[in-house]
This record gives sequence, structure tokens and C-alpha cells, in this order.
Amino acid sequence: MQADHLSATFSALADPTRRAILARLASGETSVKELAQPFDMTMPAITKHLKVLEHAGLITRGREAQWRPCKLQAEPLKEVLDWVEKYRQFWEESFDRLDDYLRDIQSKGK
Repeated sequence: MQADHLSATFSALADPTRRAILARLASGETSVKELAQPFDMTMPAITKHLKVLEHAGLITRGREAQWRPCKLQAEPLKEVLDWVEKYRQFWEESFDRLDDYLRDIQSKGK
């Protein structure tokens, strides 16, 4: 099940508008109207992006009278970080082996 959740998170993060919305929410809770201001798109389009983020568990939306605050939920991003971390270790080990190989070649060339 974690792979499905991770897929939903990556799918949500694939869109630059949704990433910009998350970046804005990283500085604090705000309303849908305020989130929509920097974008040249309709409110229904913004709402669609928010639904994708909400489905992925990346945001929560509340209701306080006329105000609909949105809040970042960063836990799914930790799962992404853990997944990416495995590949960072792979690349670091590959670069270490390349360093060793290049040092070996340089020492033989002297």
C-alpha cells in the first residue's frame, strides 16, 4: 500500500503549480483565495489542483465560517525523501568507485 501512496505523492508533485502551492503553504496556513492569487487560472482549476494535493495527503482543508484554510501536511514528503535517499546512496557509492578508478589510472600514468 505504501507504493500506491508514494505514487499518489509523486503524481501530485509532478505539476509545477502544485509544487508552487506546497511551497507557499510551507510558510503557513492560508486561504484558497490567497493561494490562487499568483496563478493565471480560474478558481475551479485551483480547486482541482488542491483536490489532487489533498488526495495525496499533502494538504488538509478546513472550514471556518467563510474561510477555507489550507495547511501543508509534510508526512508524505518524508516518504519521498526516504525513497530518494536510497538512490543518493547508490550515486555516492558510484562516484566513490569512479574516484578510486581515476586515482588508480593517474598513479599508473606517473
